[in-house]
Parts: sequence; structure tokens; C-alpha cells
Amino acid sequence: MTASDLTDEKLVALIRAGDQELYGEIIRRYQTKLSHYLKKFIRQPDELEDVLQEVFIRAYQNLYGFNVNKKFSSWIFRIAHNQALNQLKKKSKETLFLEAGEYNIIDEKINLEYGVNSELDRRNLEAALNLIGEKYRQPLILFFLETKTYEEISEILRLPPSSVGVLIMRGKKILKKHLEKLYGK
Repeated sequence: MTASDLTDEKLVALIRAGDQELYGEIIRRYQTKLSHYLKKFIRQPDELEDVLQEVFIRAYQNLYGFNVNKKFSSWIFRIAHNQALNQLKKKSKETLFLEAGEYNIIDEKINLEYGVNSELDRRNLEAALNLIGEKYRQPLILFFLETKTYEEISEILRLPPSSVGVLIMRGKKILKKHLEKLYGK
């Protein structure tokens, strides 16, 4: 059995037991996913790389604090989320989010009930997400673009699942209004 055959939780147990080299597998599994997530918050590639590196350092330093009865992916996304927010606080005077005009938007609608089915839908959704407030933006990014469940979003944002549901429901309504403005009815 190779490291790639192991679950995240089993990898963590082996790393805790002294096989630190297995942490490279954690990095391999999550580097692209976390980078993609962090890009929603951080525009500068060099800053993104710094934050991503800090995420992996903090995750490694806190591996003993990870509860193996929980999902590792939610735990490491929570660390990434916190690091992104810390970076945003540092850069609060700058405009960090992409504007809708940077995308090639055409007259198509995204069906919010069935998810994002194409790259064009994804780009258009990202453009519209950049127009809404952070309160609703964060759970919607996790739901639509990172395809996280309500429970995973709850763990990442440290909110009750019912609050996540309400934020996503209200966020969808706000998002729909922005999409209608962008594309017409």
C-alpha cells in the first residue's frame, strides 16, 4: 500500500507516529485545491504562494490538534480560510477582489439549484460572487466553487449548519439578482 492509497486521517495518524515524510502527500493532495480556494480572496500570485505555504506550516504545526474523527479536508480548509482572512486584514486598504468587467461575460444564466456545470458558468458565477458582501460570499464560494456540503462549510466557517443554510439561501437570492443584472432576465 502506498501513501496515495491512505485516507487523510490515516496519513495524519502515521505522521503523528513519526513518519514526517508522509506530510508531502498531504501537500500533494491539497496544494491545488487550497490554491484554487485562496485565489477567491487573494489576487497577487506571490501573496497567494506565501499564504498557501503558511497554511501548510500551520497545519503541520497543529496536526496533534486535529480530531481524527472529523474530516481532515474541512480542518485544513478552515486553516486556509483563516489565513486568507488574516491576509485580507493586512491588505484592507487595497481592492483585492476581481471586478466583473475582467471576465468575458455573455448572455447566459446559471441555474443556482443545480450547480455549476461548465467553465463559462464558473467564470460568470465568480464574477457575480465578487459583487456580493463577504458575509454571503464565503459560504457561496465554498458551496458552489469548492462543492462543500453544509456540514463541511459549517466546520470551515465555524457556524451552525442551520446558519450556513440561511446564509446560502439568502446569498443565492442576492446572487440571483446580480446575475439578472449582468445577463438580463
